[in-house]
Formats: sequence, structure tokens, C-alpha cells
Amino acid sequence: MQTTFTPEQLKDPAIQRSNEILRSCVHCGFCTATCPTYQVLGDELDSPRGRIYLIKDMLENNRVPDEKVVKHVDRCLSCLACMSTCPSGVHYMHLVDHAREYIEDNYKRPLSDRVLRWVLAQILPYPTRFRLALLGAKIGRPFKFLMPDARLRAMLDMAPKHIPPVSRNDDPQSFAPVVPCKKRVALMTGCAQKALNTDINDATIRLLTRLGCEVVVAEGAGCCGALTHHMGKTAESHKTAAKNIHAWVAEMDGKGLDAIVINTSGCGTTVKDYGHMFRNDLLAEDAARVSGIAMDISELLMQLDMPEGDDKGLIVAYHAACSLQHGQQIKTHPKTLLKRAGFKVVEPADSHLCCGSAGTYNLMQPEISGKLKARKVRTLEAKKPDLIAAGNIGCMMQIGSGTEVPIMHTVELLDWATGGPQPPALNAPGKRVPEVPILR
Repeated sequence: MQTTFTPEQLKDPAIQRSNEILRSCVHCGFCTATCPTYQVLGDELDSPRGRIYLIKDMLENNRVPDEKVVKHVDRCLSCLACMSTCPSGVHYMHLVDHAREYIEDNYKRPLSDRVLRWVLAQILPYPTRFRLALLGAKIGRPFKFLMPDARLRAMLDMAPKHIPPVSRNDDPQSFAPVVPCKKRVALMTGCAQKALNTDINDATIRLLTRLGCEVVVAEGAGCCGALTHHMGKTAESHKTAAKNIHAWVAEMDGKGLDAIVINTSGCGTTVKDYGHMFRNDLLAEDAARVSGIAMDISELLMQLDMPEGDDKGLIVAYHAACSLQHGQQIKTHPKTLLKRAGFKVVEPADSHLCCGSAGTYNLMQPEISGKLKARKVRTLEAKKPDLIAAGNIGCMMQIGSGTEVPIMHTVELLDWATGGPQPPALNAPGKRVPEVPILR
């Protein structure tokens, strides 16, 4: 694609990077076949190719974003299926992230939008605030019919029926391996996950220590910055990301780390991009070091000697989170691990398409998100599974709200299969629980 940025514009590193991306696009349209919003809406401007044209025009002409551009960029899930499909290697993620930052800096949203986005940015990345908000949502849910905005109703619906107690395993500390130590790893405990589901980190710690890892929860680490990053709030996202970089580098330069392990794939995609995010910052070198050893939990488990398990007689439908299969290009590890543990793994039709969670997307775009959720649940249930496994808390919440099939994190199943406790999701009220053996 031909671009006409001026030499003066190209002095801006963000414009320079966007120019590289735009020039690599040959507008072939392959991306439209795998774009969830294009599948749902059928509008060229709601496809990656259409958004690329809108972003190019906006950036080249230093144009103040208008309502049309903002609408179509906001509708993007950042699922990155287009990047898996693109034959030209267009790095759409960096381009749309730049567009969101540009819109945030140059477009004045309606007051209701500004307030809503501010509230999300001030609550979701902070587990204590988020817990209080979830409690408030539970209390307010019976009155949601009074809410005039569908987004507010979606927020009330988000609150789980049960808010788990705080897990002290998420506090800064170190967990010794129960067998001779093979690796020393830092576990990213996250933010929203600590409020919504404490079982995931607990299962991760049990599993990794069982397999010979010393697991460190680093002092000062917290939210990865993804939620605010995808809102275009760069200063806020970089502030929280910088805390993680300082915390993990302190461990790397202290007793050393073999990996930074992440069990929320949306966070993993962002942490692995810290090197790019901070490329022009004083933290550039440290950020690149952190990105260099960041791993999804499934990547680390593939390096460890997880034992083969007997056939469990359970069918597990594996939902591939977009941030894992497209953002990190990890497509086989979770399925391989589940099969090794003794589960029969099945995949839904169109497994490359998003479930509609996408960070805050299900809160900001509830109508489109609802259609994607309904399709994902339908394709998963068509496989008649006993259980559903996923590697991302957002997907688990989204899909779990639309099905009676128990859904849990992949690591919970692997922990269970290797001697850990039964995943609590199997005991959740209202779920269709299969007859399952006790695994040892």
C-alpha cells in the first residue's frame, strides 16, 4: 500500500511504525474471511482492510477523528485473527493500538463514553476496587431494567454469582518445589483474574511446584496494562507495565528467573510486547529482557516432564483464546497437554473466531459481543463435551455465562489430573456436571 507521510511526520516513532505496517498491506482481503466483526456486520469498514484505510487516512492527514472512524475502530475486538491469516505479515496489532492512542488524544467522546471508560480504567486493573464493584453489581443486578444504557446492563450481568475470597497465594512470596528444582519462575498473578477466579493461580502454583519449579510472586507486580492499553490510554498502561518490569528485573538480577509465566493469555500477549511498547523509553532494555522470557503457562509446561495420564473418560472441548492462538501463535500446546493428561480433546467449528469477550469489549460493545458469544457457545455445545477448557479468564466468564457445561482453565484440569483437587467449577450450582472419577 502506498503512503504519503511527510518526512516531518516520520520523525514520530509511532507514525514511522504505522507507515511500515501500512506499506506491507497489499489489500488482498484475506483478513475479511476471518474477522469476527465482518462476519457479524458484513460492513467492509468493520473488517481489518476497511479499518486500515480509515486509519491510514486519519494518520496521513493529521485528521481529527470523526464519529465514523471512532465507531469502526471501537468495534475492532483486537482478536488478531487477521494477523494469523495475512499472507503479507501485516502487524495489525501495532497499527490499531496506535490508532486507539491517536483517537484518545484527539477525539472528544460523548460524556457518557468518557465516564464509562474512566470507570473501567479505574476499577478493572485494581483487584480490591474490582471486588467492591462486583459486589455492587450483584446488589444492583435486580434493578438492571432501570438502566437506560445496554453497556451498564452488561456490567451488571458480568458479576459472578459467587465472588471468591482473596487468595493469600497471590501475595508476594516464593513457593518451593516439592521435587528437585528444575526452574525458578515468576508467576504473573494479574488483576481482574484475582477478583473473578482465584482457583487458576492456586492450581498453577500447585502444578508447577509439583513439576519442579520454584514459583515466585514478585513484590510490586500487578496489572499488565492491557486493559488501558487497548483503550488508547498509553500513559496509564505504561505506568502499570513499568511496575511489572521493575519487579521482574529485580528478580532476574537477584536470584535469577528462567521464565515469567502467565496464565491469562490476554496478559501474555501484552507482556510479550513490552519490548515494542517501551522501545523508545529508558526502560527499553529491561522491557526487552522481560518480553524475552515471558511464557504462557502451556509453553512452560511443555518444557517440564508432565506425566502421561490414563484415559479419564471425559470429553473436553478446548476453546482457543484469540490472544493465545493469534496474539501469541500458540495453537497446539494446550491440546497436547490435555491429551497427555488423559482427556479426549475436541474443538468447535470455526475455532479461530472470537467468543466476544476481548478485554472490555463485552462491556463496551454488548450487542456484537452477545452475537459472538451465542455462536461460540453453540459450536462448543455441538461437540457434546463434558467440560470446556480455556486459557483466558475473560473467555471463561463470557462462555460460562451462556452454557451449563462446566468451564475451567486448562491448568485446573492439568493440576487435577496430576494429583490436585477437583476444579470447583464442577461443583458450581446450575451447571451440568458429568460423572467424573477422582483423579490421582
